[in-house]
Amino acid sequence: MATAVELALAAAPLLLIAVLLVGLLWPATRAMPIAWVAALGVGYLIWDMPASWLGAASIAGAMTAIQILWIVFGALLLLYTLMEAGAFDRINRGFAAVSEDRRVQIVLIGFFLATFIEGAAGFGTPAAVVAPLMLGLGFPALAAVIAGLVGHIIAVTYGAVGTPIIVGIETPLSQVESTQTAIQGAGYSVQEYSLEVAFWAATYHSLVGFVLPLIAVGMVVYFFGDPDPENRSIQPALEVAPLCIASGIAFVVPYWFAAWQLGGEFPSLIGSMVGGAVIVTLLRKGYFVPDDEWEFPPREEWPSHWIGTIEPGKNGNDTEHADTRGGVSPDRDEVVDGRNGGISLRKAWAPYVALVALLVITRVVDPIANFLQRDIFITSWSEIFGTGISGAISWAYVPGAWLVVSALLAIPLFGMNGDEVKAAWQEAGQKIVSPFIALVFVVAMVTIMLQSGAHPGAPADGSMIRVLAVATADLVGAAYPAVSALIGALGAAMAGSNTVSNITFGNFQFVSAQTLGLPTQLIVGAQAVGGAIGNLVAIHNVVAALATVGLVGSEGRVIRLNLIPLVYYATGVGILAMLFSYVLFPGLF
Repeated sequence: MATAVELALAAAPLLLIAVLLVGLLWPATRAMPIAWVAALGVGYLIWDMPASWLGAASIAGAMTAIQILWIVFGALLLLYTLMEAGAFDRINRGFAAVSEDRRVQIVLIGFFLATFIEGAAGFGTPAAVVAPLMLGLGFPALAAVIAGLVGHIIAVTYGAVGTPIIVGIETPLSQVESTQTAIQGAGYSVQEYSLEVAFWAATYHSLVGFVLPLIAVGMVVYFFGDPDPENRSIQPALEVAPLCIASGIAFVVPYWFAAWQLGGEFPSLIGSMVGGAVIVTLLRKGYFVPDDEWEFPPREEWPSHWIGTIEPGKNGNDTEHADTRGGVSPDRDEVVDGRNGGISLRKAWAPYVALVALLVITRVVDPIANFLQRDIFITSWSEIFGTGISGAISWAYVPGAWLVVSALLAIPLFGMNGDEVKAAWQEAGQKIVSPFIALVFVVAMVTIMLQSGAHPGAPADGSMIRVLAVATADLVGAAYPAVSALIGALGAAMAGSNTVSNITFGNFQFVSAQTLGLPTQLIVGAQAVGGAIGNLVAIHNVVAALATVGLVGSEGRVIRLNLIPLVYYATGVGILAMLFSYVLFPGLF
């Protein structure tokens, strides 16, 4: 049994992150290197890790981070390529053209478009992209940020084409010998086990998150429907409750089936594309169309804290076009935008459709999947510095390669010139710098904590993560399933990333479940969901979204409001985790 001092020191790197990121509001690029140094110190002085093991763990962690960043770069490159081509603006106009009712726009843009962007790019991209788009449509800046942040969280577990599952769950679990042995003893490979985790995470999300469109609409109409707090009403949201619930169901059904059949890369992409297409079609046929059009109060009545330095409708997004009130023009699939006579909606979506097709083919067709996983496509380092630690970067099989291919296909598709292509690559390259620094050091830190119990002469209590997990399990006891999602949320709130939360706490949750005799799939699945909902209050995501609408400084106001959906979600998942673990599925591994 670890002593109180050992527990405190094991937690020191994580507590340091919390203090620096949340307490002092340091950027992750400054906080994570310091946390890594703290892990080095604790590993060397308390866990007796040799310098070779500390170096090997840091290198293996850096290699894992590079694989994550390869995916993130590809996702950003595709997004910015479409933005430079004008295709992304066409996608946004396609949604906005369906209705001028603000509640409908929240559902279509704040939910469906935001979840799609999260599934395709992840890492804080949705709110930073969706908020200025909604500002351009005439939303108050603060309302646009709230809608974008709340609407996308159901997709975060599978953001950036499954990165939080592939890299956040699968890779760390495979790096710890005791965990890998336990999983194989239950009849799974680590990859198969991570697919089970992805499925259970989607199950939690589907049962709790299908009301997210209603929550997003409710928060906007209640807090921004009338400047006078005494006149606030939820009634306008209830008027479109059928649309919101239908939208949630239209999303979660294909989302859940994708997680069940295809794994972690596809749920958010397929849920948003299929669900969005269904709801847009129904709206165009007259179903779920509100009887009365809801609008914000007159601009002159808005309180100062609703608006930023960028005025609504003035961010350069021209959303006005023919017949946008009550529908779209008969030739709604073609809108002239100044590029080669126009980009059709089908053409604008084509690169993402191609991405989904490429990912399915490279994962479902075994000969292709096996070929892409050959050694020639992998950079590996076995037995680093003579230790038992190894690292690898898969360049061809992971989604990063196919995101880049989709971006390259978009160049001739949209007739992009050299300046536009250069701008897209530069933007993606610039945006990857900060995540590069933060991820390399935080993943290196976590890898040290995971490997601190694997070297010769390691303490009998195991690694830092195992010591913390056992202590937490002992403290919480049988109620652990109820708080498992909150642990994941805490990690994401600190680090601003579901992937980093999973890397940090995935093994922690696995060991805690084993210690208490709970189904590990259900507990690690709750971790993956918690890592998603923590993004609601992650300071990095909030600041990024506020910056795009000129409202930096309102972080506290946004976080306070977002505690409403966070508490709902964490409570709902906690109840389901208890029910699943003790009543419905206690026999799961």
